[in-house]
Amino acid sequence: MTEPTTTELAIFADYFQFYIQDESANEDFGDRWTEEAIDRLLAVGQFSVGIGTARNMTVPVVLSIHGDAPAEDFAEWDMVNECSISIRSDTLVIMGCTDHLPDAPRVPLASGTYRVRVSYSGLDSLSEDGLEGDDFYRLQLWPAPPAELAVRKARTVAAG
Repeated sequence: MTEPTTTELAIFADYFQFYIQDESANEDFGDRWTEEAIDRLLAVGQFSVGIGTARNMTVPVVLSIHGDAPAEDFAEWDMVNECSISIRSDTLVIMGCTDHLPDAPRVPLASGTYRVRVSYSGLDSLSEDGLEGDDFYRLQLWPAPPAELAVRKARTVAAG
C-alpha cells in the first residue's frame, strides 16, 4: 500500500464552515445547511462538501489522499462523518466560504468518485470568547463508489 499524500492547511472558516470541492463545482449550499447538517457539522452536495467548524476563525486542517480506505481510528476523535464527492476536473479545492476561488489551495486528484471521512477533535476546547481553541479537522479521501452520508461516530456533548 502506498503512503497517503498529505497536505496541512490553515483555512479561514468564516461563518463556521469551509469547503472541499471539485474545481468546476458551482453548488449552492444555502438549503443544504439544514438543522441536521449543522448538528453533524457536515453538508453534502454532489461535487462539494461543507465542513462545519467550532470557530469562526482560521482552523487547522489536514487533508490526506489514500489509495484505499484508511484504518478506523475513531476513538481519538470527537466526531467522525463520511460522505461521497465526485471529482470531474482532476483538481480538489479547499476553501473558506468567503475565500476567492482562484486563490484557494488546490490538490491534484484524478477524476472519479471518492469517499470523504471527516474527523473532528477539540470541539469543546474553545476559549470563552470563541476565538481560541484546539479544534482540528482531518479529511481523508479515497476512491470509492458513491454511498450515503454516514455518521461513523456521533458527538457526545458533556452535561453541564
